[in-house]
Amino acid sequence: MTSPDLTPVGDAINHLLSQARPVTGHETVALKDSLDRVLAEDYLVPADVPPADNSAVDGYAVRAGDLSGEGPLPVSGRVAAGEAPGALEPGTAVRIFTGSEIPSGADSVIMQERVTVSDEGVTVNAPVSEGQNIRRQGQDLVRGELALRAGTKIRPQEMGLLGSMGVADVAVYTKLKVAILTTGDELIDPGKPLGPGQIYNTNRFTMLGLLSKAGCEVTLCETLEDSRDATRSTLRRAAAEADLIITSGGVSVGEEDHIRAVLEESGDLSLWRLAIKPGKPLAFGTIDGIPVLGLPGNPATVLVTFVIVGMPFIRASQGRIGVSVRGEQMPAGFFTEQTSVRREYVRARKSIGDNGPVVTAHPNQSSGVLSSACWADGLAVVPENETISQGDPVIYYSFAELLE
Repeated sequence: MTSPDLTPVGDAINHLLSQARPVTGHETVALKDSLDRVLAEDYLVPADVPPADNSAVDGYAVRAGDLSGEGPLPVSGRVAAGEAPGALEPGTAVRIFTGSEIPSGADSVIMQERVTVSDEGVTVNAPVSEGQNIRRQGQDLVRGELALRAGTKIRPQEMGLLGSMGVADVAVYTKLKVAILTTGDELIDPGKPLGPGQIYNTNRFTMLGLLSKAGCEVTLCETLEDSRDATRSTLRRAAAEADLIITSGGVSVGEEDHIRAVLEESGDLSLWRLAIKPGKPLAFGTIDGIPVLGLPGNPATVLVTFVIVGMPFIRASQGRIGVSVRGEQMPAGFFTEQTSVRREYVRARKSIGDNGPVVTAHPNQSSGVLSSACWADGLAVVPENETISQGDPVIYYSFAELLE
């Protein structure tokens, strides 16, 4: 059961996904610069990969039927990678190397470790079957088939696949433009001395790092003055140049919390207060038609709510497809004593217990303690209205997966 004034995490994510408007602009970048970009068009295979049968090993190309007799096979030729192979003379072998095209007439390649070489030729010391050690034409990709769909995030392996197809320039969506606004007159930039009541602006740098990992472009990064008018004018200025505005702080019920109030007064507030721990006072809405994700102000809460709630929305807004975070089920190496109506995301990491791998929780789960997230490698889930005992199965999400 969830408190009626709190939105369940799954419902909140689904609501954000329903509001996502994928970027439509696209540009062309060199293949070498395409890592972590999102494909803006489908890529069909222009030609078979590999373009011809080739050898998977260093060895000798033969016709399997020629091995029925006794004595060595004379070596009639040599084919290096990149050379035209010619034809295999009947009753002979051709020296061949990994990646070299198979000579016409040959139907097998024998590894060089499986033959004895003499002046008379090569004697085969192992069984030979037709087709062995041959990589067939089109084994990887067949001309005309769909290789990569629009919306695919380009990883190193996609870069390699595009390269194997001869693609030098790649059509990608423009980067999602994001404005970062941190709230609080008490915030100052690192490098300056702290005055009475001041703290360093932690959240700005957490969000800068998170957005860089997410492949976004930060177009504005400012600290909001704690006033209603300043909040409104800055939000509208950010809306004029960004696809998404992310704020930290200013979404609770205090007199100096202006983000939520401005969205209600001058925009639209469609989500507020989640059944999530940490991170209950999270807001989502729009101003001048641009989505605003209002994260809470505590440092660890910014991280947790960004990766759990913000990242699915960012992926959808980037035009990405087929992205889901599955996590893995592991035994808990920790316990909880009290239930909560909120789903808790515990800063945790994998470790080795007495009976194998377990998920261990940091001892301090305070929303203001960011060092626990540096210790952790991910988040373990404590479901609503449940307690966890040692050894109970829990779902664990690595930060790497959450930010993929």
